[in-house]
Amino acid sequence: MVKVNGIELDIAGKTLSEYLAETDYDLKRIAVERNGEIVFKAEYESTVLEEGDNLEVVSFVGGG
Repeated sequence: MVKVNGIELDIAGKTLSEYLAETDYDLKRIAVERNGEIVFKAEYESTVLEEGDNLEVVSFVGGG
Protein backbone atom coordinates (compact mmCIF):
# COMPACT_ATOMS: atom_id res chain seq x y z
CA MET A 1 0.00 0.00 0.00
CA VAL A 2 1.07 3.54 -0.77
CA LYS A 3 -0.28 6.47 1.22
CA VAL A 4 -1.35 9.41 -0.98
CA ASN A 5 -2.37 12.57 0.86
CA GLY A 6 -3.20 10.42 3.89
CA ILE A 7 -5.21 7.75 2.02
CA GLU A 8 -3.80 4.25 1.52
CA LEU A 9 -4.03 3.03 -2.08
CA ASP A 10 -2.99 -0.26 -3.68
CA ILE A 11 -0.67 1.29 -6.29
CA ALA A 12 2.72 -0.20 -5.35
CA GLY A 13 4.57 -1.28 -8.48
CA LYS A 14 3.14 1.47 -10.67
CA THR A 15 5.21 4.39 -11.79
CA LEU A 16 4.29 7.81 -10.50
CA SER A 17 3.37 8.74 -14.06
CA GLU A 18 0.98 5.76 -14.34
CA TYR A 19 -0.72 6.65 -11.08
CA LEU A 20 -1.11 10.33 -12.00
CA ALA A 21 -2.59 9.38 -15.40
CA GLU A 22 -5.46 7.69 -13.51
CA THR A 23 -6.29 10.84 -11.56
CA ASP A 24 -7.81 14.23 -12.31
CA TYR A 25 -4.67 16.14 -11.36
CA ASP A 26 -3.51 18.82 -13.81
CA LEU A 27 0.14 17.79 -14.21
CA LYS A 28 1.12 21.38 -15.00
CA ARG A 29 -0.22 22.56 -11.64
CA ILE A 30 1.03 20.00 -9.13
CA ALA A 31 4.09 19.19 -7.08
CA VAL A 32 4.74 15.71 -5.72
CA GLU A 33 6.68 14.80 -2.61
CA ARG A 34 7.67 11.17 -2.02
CA ASN A 35 8.87 10.21 1.44
CA GLY A 36 9.78 13.82 2.19
CA GLU A 37 11.65 14.48 -1.07
CA ILE A 38 10.37 16.47 -4.05
CA VAL A 39 10.02 14.36 -7.22
CA PHE A 40 10.94 16.33 -10.34
CA LYS A 41 8.52 16.04 -13.26
CA ALA A 42 11.30 14.54 -15.41
CA GLU A 43 11.44 11.64 -12.93
CA TYR A 44 7.71 10.76 -12.87
CA GLU A 45 8.07 8.00 -15.51
CA SER A 46 11.06 6.36 -13.81
CA THR A 47 9.80 6.62 -10.22
CA VAL A 48 8.32 3.26 -9.21
CA LEU A 49 6.05 3.41 -6.19
CA GLU A 50 6.96 0.96 -3.43
CA GLU A 51 5.15 -0.54 -0.45
CA GLY A 52 5.12 1.95 2.40
CA ASP A 53 5.78 5.04 0.26
CA ASN A 54 4.14 8.25 1.42
CA LEU A 55 3.14 10.69 -1.35
CA GLU A 56 1.89 14.22 -0.96
CA VAL A 57 0.39 15.73 -4.10
CA VAL A 58 -0.15 19.47 -3.91
CA SER A 59 -2.14 21.42 -6.49
CA PHE A 60 -1.35 25.06 -7.17
CA VAL A 61 -4.29 27.40 -7.47
CA GLY A 62 -4.04 30.74 -9.22
CA GLY A 63 -5.97 33.77 -8.21
CA GLY A 64 -5.75 37.38 -7.49
